[in-house]
Amino acid sequence: MLSPTQGDTAVMDRPEGWIPSKKTQDDIIGFRLNLVRGKQDVGIKDLDNKLVQKLQEISLAEKSVESEADFRYKPKGFTFDEEHQPFGPSAPLERFDIGNVRWEKHLQDAFYDTDLKAGEAVSDLYKDGVLFSQIQKAFSTGTMGMGRNRKLVPTRWSITAVDSALADHLYEQVIYYDIIDSFQVYEFSSLNNYYAVILTPTPWQYEWLEAFIHIMGKEEYVFADREWTKGKKTYSTVGGCYYSCKFGVLEALERMKKQAGAIVLREAYEGYVPLGVFNVRENVRNALKQPHREFSSFRDALTYVSTRLRLPLSRFIDQGVMIREMLTSRQTTLGSF
Repeated sequence: MLSPTQGDTAVMDRPEGWIPSKKTQDDIIGFRLNLVRGKQDVGIKDLDNKLVQKLQEISLAEKSVESEADFRYKPKGFTFDEEHQPFGPSAPLERFDIGNVRWEKHLQDAFYDTDLKAGEAVSDLYKDGVLFSQIQKAFSTGTMGMGRNRKLVPTRWSITAVDSALADHLYEQVIYYDIIDSFQVYEFSSLNNYYAVILTPTPWQYEWLEAFIHIMGKEEYVFADREWTKGKKTYSTVGGCYYSCKFGVLEALERMKKQAGAIVLREAYEGYVPLGVFNVRENVRNALKQPHREFSSFRDALTYVSTRLRLPLSRFIDQGVMIREMLTSRQTTLGSF
């Protein structure tokens, strides 16, 4: 994707900074729709393709890269989807050239280490402080993994792959920490969404519940999925947002050096536009950096959250297997532990 403007254009494709800098939904859509997308069919193993090599250069770059393209016809159209950020006008490429590129050091090391598995490369880059968006783009262009196994990965799949790999890495650390000693509620609202994260004084378990309220009309949908202590063996029925949220929660627990269960409730309201799973990841990450409220029982924590929701709590309880179990379990007060 190319920007028609000169200078440092990183903000247009760096979602980590959008919420902290209070970018609006219109700002984000504007960033994305002003990027022109060039297209060309390439085999996923064709890493010697000249276009692919240029894309790898860009994905490994330390800063924005100057580029120039000719298109077969005038780029047009746009795309919105819950699983990826909005795409602006696109057209097949006839020619694509880039200027000089300086690679980011840690990404460069991962690229040249052809004996390092992709999952390990993702974890190492994260520990080295490389931004999620940089890791994901480099992963997508086939710059990581065992040399013979490297391949291109579609954007949507690469986002979930990196979310999942980082969540798995963090999980292996979090399960050895002491369990928190209270029910904690973290909240955050932005981009026509409300998020409530309830951390529970239990071993790791996780339930994600999301509601879409009057997005296209009068509809009110609630979806949910979950996993217990040993994690999830099949792909989530709710898609990539499940893994983005899971990563955000486990990242916070690792930062706290604590273990907990997590029940996360999301409501998306009228005016919401699908912006990609970054919306979930970054909102959850920001929620868990806010001051929290503490409660002595799960019922009290859930009752508080119910005062912040627009839908009746019963709609979430109907879909929430873990919520129902927590409400009926004897282990809903601290005295039970």
